[in-house]
Formats: sequence, C-alpha cells, structure tokens
Amino acid sequence: MADTSHPAPPAAVRTDPALVRPRNAVGLTFGLNGLLFATLVARLPDVRSHLDLDNTTLGLLLLAISVGSILALPATGRLIGWYGAARVVRGAVTSAAVGLSAASVTATVLESLPATAVGLFFYGIGIGVWDVAMNVEGAEVERRMGRTVMPRFHAGWSIGSIAGAGLGIPLTIVALPMSLHVAVVAAVALLVVWRVAATYLPSAPEPEHAERPRSAWTEPRLLAVGVMVLAFAVVEGSANDWLALALIDGHDAEHWVGVAGFSLFVTAMTAGRLAGPVVLDRFGRAPVLWVSTIAVFAGVLVVVLGDHVALVGAGILLWGLGAALGFPVGMSVAADDPARAAARVSVVSTIGYGAFLAGPPLLGVLGDRVGTLEALLVVPALMVPAAVAVLAARPRPAVV
Repeated sequence: MADTSHPAPPAAVRTDPALVRPRNAVGLTFGLNGLLFATLVARLPDVRSHLDLDNTTLGLLLLAISVGSILALPATGRLIGWYGAARVVRGAVTSAAVGLSAASVTATVLESLPATAVGLFFYGIGIGVWDVAMNVEGAEVERRMGRTVMPRFHAGWSIGSIAGAGLGIPLTIVALPMSLHVAVVAAVALLVVWRVAATYLPSAPEPEHAERPRSAWTEPRLLAVGVMVLAFAVVEGSANDWLALALIDGHDAEHWVGVAGFSLFVTAMTAGRLAGPVVLDRFGRAPVLWVSTIAVFAGVLVVVLGDHVALVGAGILLWGLGAALGFPVGMSVAADDPARAAARVSVVSTIGYGAFLAGPPLLGVLGDRVGTLEALLVVPALMVPAAVAVLAARPRPAVV
C-alpha cells in the first residue's frame, strides 16, 4: 500500500478560505518564536560580559531555559485539552516575553546572576509551552487542509531566527542596550501573537471516554516516533552548536569559513523545509524520511572525512537537507489522531527537547577526547535507529 499521509493534491489545489487566516496565524507564531530566540542568542555576549561569566558558567546559566521547558512540557498537552491552543499560546508568549525582558534587565542593568537565571527559567517555560501549542495548532490546520504544510511552519521558525540574528548585528554594532532591544522585540512578539491567536481554529471538545485513556507515554508507536525525533533533534542541534567549530578545529579552516559552513547548513535546512511538503505529498512520509536519514549519514561522513572545501561543502548541503523534515514530520505523525493530538505532541516535543538539552553537551565531552570533528560521527550512527523508527511514521491501515 502506498505511504500517503495526505491525499496527493491536484496541481491547482485551492486552500479553503476558512483555513487561510489560521494557516497564516500559525506561520507567524512560528516565525516570532524564532525571532525571540535569536534575539537572545544575539545578545549572549552582553550577558556574559555584564555578569563577568566564563563559558562554562554561561552554559550553566542557559540551562535554566532548558530546565523550565522540560518541566513545563509534560503538562502542556493537558492544558491545551482544557483551554485550547489559542489560550495556551497566549499564556506561553506572555511568560516568554516577560521572562526574557526581565532577564535582560537583571543581567545588564542590575547585574544579578540569580535574578537572570529566574528570568530565563520563565522564558524557558514560555518558549517550551509555546512550541507545543503552535505545533498542535499547526497539525490541526494541516489535517483540515488535507496536505502537508508543517515543514513550512518550521521553515518559518528558521526564517524568524535568521531575521532575529540579522537584526541583532546592527543593533549590537551601535551598542543599543540589550534591555531596550529585547523589550521592543518581546513586546512586538507578545502583541502580535495575542492578536493572531484570535484567528486560530475553534477548540473542539475532547470526546468522552468510558474510561480514562492510558498515558501517551505508554504508546509504542508514539515512542518510536519519539526515537526518530530525538535522532533528528541531535542532527540539527549538533550542527547548531558544533559545525562551525568542527570545521575550524578539524579542517584548520578560518573563522569566517566555519561561520559560512553553518550558514550553508541553515540555508539548506530551511530550503528543505520549504520544498518538503511537495515531496512528502508526492512520495509519502516514510520514503522521504528514509532518504533523509541516508542524506544525513552520507553528508556528515563527507564533512568529517572530506579533504577538499567543495567536498565538505557538498556534505554540509546534504546534512542540512537531510535534517529538514524529521522533526516537523514527527509532530505531524504525533497529531494524526486529533482526539489526543495535544498529549501526543507534548510527549514527542519533550523527547525532542531532551535531545536538544543532552545531545550537544555530550558531543562536547566526546569532542574533548577524540576531537571536535570526529565527535560528529555519532550523528550518522544515530541514523540507524532513526531509519528503523521511520516505520512508525507510516499511516495506520484504514479500518474496513
């Protein structure tokens, strides 16, 4: 049976007008999430200098974000079931905007490390809950449209993060205070998300069950999807944290070459997410994800073992294209059944965030022992279990 998660749309398909505003609202919500995240990343040097931190202490401070997200994620599905995605995303963006604004003030004006950690903790709660809520809403929009759009929502996040980094460069050059920069971006994100959330799809009441449904954490198929998402989260996270350094340390590249290599990865991944829906609807989830695992496997090997700049560049392109679809497709699979979409997306998101939290630091420890470039060989190894877990992404047989 063909692997068709959504029916292949006709060439001139038109989107239901009733879904245009919710679709655009979700895309904007993803983009603003990325914009806020990149604004923080762009001003991390200010945090480090004002608090007089070394890199190790700065890393520990940033763990406050991950801790906030990890603690909040398991309850997010239940909150969405009770209040709907629109209300939850509004609460989440409020926590993220207020927390990040407070952290920028306590870091650069009050210069208080504990208070900054508290602000980042609430930012982490907000950004994690926001992530799950917008993925749940995006999956419902995708389901009603009857064709794949989730990768483009995730491309919106990438575009938002690129915009945030691009905005941060000139504002840093002119020495605009971090507190003012963050406050303006956070206020824009807060106001726009509150407004567009009003156009989200109406919340559907959860069906009544004769008995309490079992926890989504006990579903074998969902856990297999989680394994796949975990692997692809490490694929993306390892490039974010280590690709530029690996090129510099392992290939003796100039600093700008390392940055250019990372930029090439982000560009390739974003392009893959923009083009992904067409490919997914044409060939189905499982075949496309298997090709993705092969692309990552081959791409990282070429990056590590290649001995020419053109060869390494081709490997980075393969790596970025292969990394594009695993995470967003995992969100779509988790939300296939709308009745329990929020709980299942919450589980898969928690697993993915765990990979983002633990994966890159573990690669750093390994890199200290075998070399930054050689440590990346863990990534193709992860593609083996990911390729097996792709089986869980196939649609369930229709009941006849």
